[in-house]
Amino acid sequence: MRTILFICEHNSARSQMAQAYLNHYADGTLQAESAGLEPGTLNPLVVEALREDGIDIAGAPTRSVFDLYKQGKQYDAVITVCSPEVSRKCPIFPGRVLRQNWAFDDPWSFIGPPEERLQQTRVVRDQIKRKVREFITAYREQGLKLFIQPA
Repeated sequence: MRTILFICEHNSARSQMAQAYLNHYADGTLQAESAGLEPGTLNPLVVEALREDGIDIAGAPTRSVFDLYKQGKQYDAVITVCSPEVSRKCPIFPGRVLRQNWAFDDPWSFIGPPEERLQQTRVVRDQIKRKVREFITAYREQGLKLFIQPA
């Protein structure tokens, strides 16, 4: 089984959604974890938006990417879901690791009444779900070739 790590700034929204969707749709062929540069509090609007899709992440822990790195964890792919600027602060995991950046808006940055912020969170949720499904399809079509970086 190939392991994927999703990273964002606080492991409280985007990386949690990506982890949940990959684990939900990959049928055990891929396994995801998530972490953040500075773990924060799980975003309640993200919990609600995922619950609408039948996925419950309430109570999911937020974790530090640096703790995973210090533990010697290894991954086949490390995908940052924050801005390219923030993703450059992430540690480099050893080995031949596929590295990608999928930049999505941070639901914590949304302003306005709760319903407007929830609607914006749904947009990000749907973008992440689509990207995760594309990644899974690419893996099913390409297998290990997906993880081999050109020299």
